[in-house]
Amino acid sequence: QVQLVESGGGLVQAGGSLRLSCAASGRTFSNYAMGWFRQAPGKEREFVALITRSGGSTHYTDSVKGRFTISRDNAKNTLYLQMNSLKPEDTAVYYCAATDNNLSYVPSRYTYWGQGTQVTVSS
Repeated sequence: QVQLVESGGGLVQAGGSLRLSCAASGRTFSNYAMGWFRQAPGKEREFVALITRSGGSTHYTDSVKGRFTISRDNAKNTLYLQMNSLKPEDTAVYYCAATDNNLSYVPSRYTYWGQGTQVTVSS
């Protein structure tokens, strides 16, 4: 089992920044590729970013490229999402997730999930 706890969400004006954290406990953090997903009201959960087990490779959905940065610190068992130039359309609950499968953009391929943290961007 892997337990994931997100933090760092909040209310920010458009153009602002937030840094989300995801603290992991349980099994060895570095054994898992990690992803960030988000879900807006009335919409399906969507992929935001992922990072490989070592942190050597990252992937982003097109709408956040150049604005968001995913990173991890395996020594601290923590995943991060730095979000800059935030837009109202980034408003959603953000979830971190862990997978021991191959890298995937699909939520169902992820085994462990956090409870989510709300990000609200005002215009």
